[in-house]
Amino acid sequence: MPKEKGHLIGRIDENSIAEELNIEPGDKLLKINDQEITDIFDYQYLVQDEHLDVLILKQNGEEWLLDIDKDYYEDLGIEFENGLMDNYRRCSNNCIFCFIDQMPKGMRDTLYFKDDDSRLSFLQGNYVTLTNMSDADIDRILKYHLSPINVSFQTTNPELRCKMLGNRFAGEALKKVDRLCAPGSGIELNGQIVLCKGVNDGAELERSIRDMSKYIPNLQSVSVVPVGLSKYRDGLYPLEPFDSKDAAEVIDLIESWQRKIYDEHGIHFIHASDEWYFLAGRPFPEADRYDGYIQLENGVGMVRLLIDEFDEALEVAVSEHGDHIAGLEREISLATGRLVYPCIKELVEKAMKVSTGLKVHVYEIINEFFGERITVSGLLTGQDIIKQLKGRELGSTLYLPENLLRSGEDYLLDDVRIGDIEKALDTNVGISKCDGHNLVSLLLDIPEDELYKG
Repeated sequence: MPKEKGHLIGRIDENSIAEELNIEPGDKLLKINDQEITDIFDYQYLVQDEHLDVLILKQNGEEWLLDIDKDYYEDLGIEFENGLMDNYRRCSNNCIFCFIDQMPKGMRDTLYFKDDDSRLSFLQGNYVTLTNMSDADIDRILKYHLSPINVSFQTTNPELRCKMLGNRFAGEALKKVDRLCAPGSGIELNGQIVLCKGVNDGAELERSIRDMSKYIPNLQSVSVVPVGLSKYRDGLYPLEPFDSKDAAEVIDLIESWQRKIYDEHGIHFIHASDEWYFLAGRPFPEADRYDGYIQLENGVGMVRLLIDEFDEALEVAVSEHGDHIAGLEREISLATGRLVYPCIKELVEKAMKVSTGLKVHVYEIINEFFGERITVSGLLTGQDIIKQLKGRELGSTLYLPENLLRSGEDYLLDDVRIGDIEKALDTNVGISKCDGHNLVSLLLDIPEDELYKG
């Protein structure tokens, strides 16, 4: 299907250049300085000039050529209906570990879309495999300095990468990292390895770490996360879950490389996600080992940061809000996934020790929807929460972690809305951040901005 002409304008900022020129929502941007625009990066690059010839298609079919003089970097005040100003690029791989392939039928269509778009890597932090990235795409990344780019390596063994990604070009695609990390490129990368037992672990993982470390300093960090296995794997590649012994071996290998790389480069570079430490039953590394929590969004260091923030906030609460804590009478509840449940329960118990009038019920939600092997909070569903908390003591408010929700929405993966949960459980539902200060704030009913030191 041919691409529709122009880019639909969704919103105009008040008192902007666009408003002054009577550009309206529903109009379309056709060209700037006689150049067609592929996506938001072309637009942002072209709109920086001080003199612009902007071609607009009005809703009545008229074309307006607007002559605009403005300050350098001054924005026009236009927001587009499609933030990317282009179609998202669909993944061309058939990965043996893909979680979307492990989802049941009947969910909303957007959950089945597999993106593999370097532009989303820059805009939203998505990970890309490089397999559908052309030389022209690399040129655009270098031209517009789209950095950082997040890359799903999985392995640096070309033949194994072809197997894991189900794409005969996957091994060759790794050469694109050479261009991105060429001297003077200025492009920063972060990497990811989804570890599959008996596939890319052990000696293959060691090879990958060794190869990727050659890209330092452009490649700033690499996270190693265990493959997620749902109960919907019929007909898919046979993958096995890791056990505690496996997790300990993964941690030992990664930490040995951390010491070596830190001595050479001053960064730890390769990081085991929090799941490995839970599975191995080992304490989490100290904060300094996470290099500023550069891989936080990928589940690396979230628990260490949560614990440290919580302890700081609780200390401030006790020292500065003692009278409030002493008079507090409150009963609430928290629900979370199996993985982080022991940690949350331990933190809540600390709070209840300093506030005898505080009563908190912490509930572990088992993921029956995707299967018990899925233990992270972000993949819990509303139906599991309702089923497992029906008839339980919830207090005045039930708090759920914010990573349950889709960005900017109020519904969970299975389209159950927060209001549906409130109605089914006959209680108020609040949302908690993955943040220690916020957790102390909601437990002790103290404004979050009053719980920081200094």
